[in-house]
Amino acid sequence: MCSAVSLDKFDLKILAYLQLEGRCSNVELANAVGLSQTPCLVRTKRLQQIGVIRGFGADIELEKLGRCVTVFSEVTISSHRRHDFRKFEEAAVQHREIVECYNVSGGYDYLLKVVAPSVARFQALMERLLQADIGIEKFTSRIVLRESFGKRAYPLSLIAEATSGPDLP
Repeated sequence: MCSAVSLDKFDLKILAYLQLEGRCSNVELANAVGLSQTPCLVRTKRLQQIGVIRGFGADIELEKLGRCVTVFSEVTISSHRRHDFRKFEEAAVQHREIVECYNVSGGYDYLLKVVAPSVARFQALMERLLQADIGIEKFTSRIVLRESFGKRAYPLSLIAEATSGPDLP
């Protein structure tokens, strides 16, 4: 878990709008959230400086670029010292195909989201990871057949409400 920063209803409105309209101008953003331009820009820059806004990017339809496969892999590592987790994570981040990595609770230690051009490329990646001596005890993989839906926006108001109380938007 991470520590929460103090946000008010205008900060949350800015974040909610930017999640869906990241390429908007400051004028458009200010109008959408009900602020004048200068305070809106100051708030947006503050949200970037404190790390709430990590960046802006395009939502890319991978299938338009060519064939690919998305795989979720559950990885168990053999030892659970801090060094062992760090060793695994440092190795995993080096592979472009691994686009997300989560240290999780439950029956395994990591959940990886892997995007590769083919199942054969995914298999080659897993073989390289197993040979790398980074502590992988076992892994189980699930190939995505189709994406039923994917949401681009987090439920900000629900998260803020749970943190600050029910009076936020």
